[in-house]
Amino acid sequence: MFLGLRTVIYPAPDLAASKAWFRALLELAPYFDEPYYVGFSVAGYELALDPNGDPALGAVTYWGVPSAEAAYARLLAAGAEPHTPVREVGGGIRVATVHEPGGTVLGVIENPHFRLPRVAPAGDGPGR
Repeated sequence: MFLGLRTVIYPAPDLAASKAWFRALLELAPYFDEPYYVGFSVAGYELALDPNGDPALGAVTYWGVPSAEAAYARLLAAGAEPHTPVREVGGGIRVATVHEPGGTVLGVIENPHFRLPRVAPAGDGPGR
């Protein structure tokens, strides 16, 4: 069902401070920068900041899936509780989240634009 990790979204109530901190830490500018969402591409994966995210929930990890609808249904059938239903977030990207039985939030993402990153040798660029 899971194709691999795709995105981690961190709550960022002070979006400007979080964006500046991650920009300095990662040594790169966000590829997507709007007041409602900031996204950095880190080795092909997304590290995102959500000003409307709930810090009490912590970061939400999204697993890539071929079909958000099918994955959401399978997670619910396996005992997860609904958190947010499947919805399009732009560009054909569809996401949903559930509470897994341990209580944490687990996300799925159907992203037709995702391509696996090139594996870089050790020491190749920031974050390595």
